[in-house]
Amino acid sequence: MATTRIYVGMHDGITSLTSTDGGASWQQGSVTPLDHAAAKVAASASSPERAYTVAYEAGVHRTDDGGQTWKQLASYPTDHAQSVAVHPNNPDIVYVGSEPATVYRTSDGGSTWEECSAFREVPGAAEWSFHWEGRHAHVRDLRLSPENPDVIYAGIEVGGILRSPDGGKTWEHLHGADTDVHKVIASPSKPSTVYAATARGPFRSDDGGDSWTDIGTELERRHNIPIIQAPDDHNLVIAGVASTARRQEAEVVRSTDGGRNWTKLEGLGADDDMVVSLAWDPGDVNRVFAGTDKGTIHMSTDRGASWSLICDSIATVAVGAIAVSTFE
Repeated sequence: MATTRIYVGMHDGITSLTSTDGGASWQQGSVTPLDHAAAKVAASASSPERAYTVAYEAGVHRTDDGGQTWKQLASYPTDHAQSVAVHPNNPDIVYVGSEPATVYRTSDGGSTWEECSAFREVPGAAEWSFHWEGRHAHVRDLRLSPENPDVIYAGIEVGGILRSPDGGKTWEHLHGADTDVHKVIASPSKPSTVYAATARGPFRSDDGGDSWTDIGTELERRHNIPIIQAPDDHNLVIAGVASTARRQEAEVVRSTDGGRNWTKLEGLGADDDMVVSLAWDPGDVNRVFAGTDKGTIHMSTDRGASWSLICDSIATVAVGAIAVSTFE
């Protein structure tokens, strides 16, 4: 039976959950502390034991043993790392989004880095900002197109969505979605369909980001942090929303028609425990995972229609991100 591993990036470190019995039971690994982390994580699709985690004020770390140990990549040129994406066919090619907003690239697993300098040269970049005093706009999310990994989407908080067609050499600013961007996700089943989670709700593009439609108009709660779509159905979408940026009145909603209509999911998300991360199992199109502010992990085996708690013992401030790896 295949092994499923969930990497859990937290506000103070990184840990993992592993199942070898199809999700019937889970074993939690040790916690690697990371100061001021708010850690994000990305697993390699081509190298099952490889994953990367990035952490605000703690830089970039890599594991080559499935999360048992993590090595800091000291050559990364700044302490500030906010997002990470791994090339699907080459575990040594990695993109990291930073603060102030820019993108760095490595092609040797993090031994050396180069800045994608054209990112800062996009018209309007000087106007990017962030709400908190002393902080700057940052690349909150990075996503490689499943059709062509040289196509990269970057979500800036606060600045909008950028797209590179050539592996980060050049960038263009995409217009039409809200500029306070939390997540960008391209469809594996239809790569031209892209969803964005923003402070004003979810948006959808059907032309690779050239134009956007607000698909959250019927939602009472619009502050959207995570959004995900089924790998085999670009119209099946799940999103975590709240009434404000303080994550009040949180709930999880699901759409089977690309965001035209939404259904609130019961038993997942609460006023004081927002779902802040969602990840589809790459080895099972029916299985989805969710992580919450209070450090709980939930699993769905019916494509997000219903959920069960699989872990409530992660002693941490909050789950910041999850990534799933399945392998034999």
